[in-house]
Amino acid sequence: MLKKSIAITVLFIITLTVVSCKDDVVPKPASYLRLDYAEAKYVNFENQCPFAFEINADAVIKGEKDCGFMISYPKMKATIYLTYKPVNNDINKLLKDAQKLTYEHVIKADDILEQPYLNPDKKAYGMFYQVDGNAATNSQFYITDSIKHFVTGSVYFYAKPNFDSIMPAASYIKNDMQHLMETIKWK
Repeated sequence: MLKKSIAITVLFIITLTVVSCKDDVVPKPASYLRLDYAEAKYVNFENQCPFAFEINADAVIKGEKDCGFMISYPKMKATIYLTYKPVNNDINKLLKDAQKLTYEHVIKADDILEQPYLNPDKKAYGMFYQVDGNAATNSQFYITDSIKHFVTGSVYFYAKPNFDSIMPAASYIKNDMQHLMETIKWK
């Protein structure tokens, strides 16, 4: 009886070992990090500077001298840098400088998409640039009234440029930058 129990146990272990040792490898399905951000709510920002604009309520704005601002997104580790320059019969130089800044990223960029912005009613004219690829900045713009005011903006992430990993945040901030640009009002 004992030999029969041992034989059945050994046969069971051998069967279990043979059945459990399969060579079929089942790959894991691809997974992606899902980053969802709250829908943007915009508030008006106005101070002593000669322009006003709407900003995402979740962003933190810090003023610098000469009406330049840093608009930070702490959760995304990103900052939009706004620079203001008065136009003193040097609009062509300001335009060339803004375009040069964008096209310095052409080395790392896969593509640079230009989106002109024209709003004659508000006397606002500009260009929005979307920089695709692993460039240091993914979005930039300039806006002017061509006579008195010139504002540039660019976003930078506090991370090594890897467009695939920051794409959701870059897309969210790009929309905020376009909204900011389109809501600028000259005083």
